[in-house]
Amino acid sequence: MTFARNTAVALVVLLLLVAGAWTSWGSAQHVLLSGREHGTLTVTGCTEDVCSGRFVSDVAGSSLHALTIAHTVAAERGETLSVVVKPGTAEAVRAGWGGGLHAWLPFGGALLLAAPLVGGGMRLVRTAWSFAAAGAAVLLGAFFLL
Repeated sequence: MTFARNTAVALVVLLLLVAGAWTSWGSAQHVLLSGREHGTLTVTGCTEDVCSGRFVSDVAGSSLHALTIAHTVAAERGETLSVVVKPGTAEAVRAGWGGGLHAWLPFGGALLLAAPLVGGGMRLVRTAWSFAAAGAAVLLGAFFLL
């Protein structure tokens, strides 16, 4: 019975972690991978969901154009943010440590959700504390760096 319980809990934990990583990768790939257009975005206005502004690329000779960014990662009007442009879109994601940690928030949440399952269901207390510490580090790091 113990083997069946451990297997079932391990599958649920694996599902949580894969789902968190999959969700995070949608934004994290733009921050982590090279070959993306980097620059600065000056926020000119915000709605309830998104903020928009003027984008200036780091590449010499590039023209100004408008971009949008999620309102949760843009601070206030007039602020200049370091961003990465999602290829083929007019959307941007925050660059740097803060943007990278913000992109991995779903994975950090998955680590926190998996920790009690690992500790209680599989009786791996040290591993559970490691999961919880890593998840909390991602969430707190994103909070303090943005």
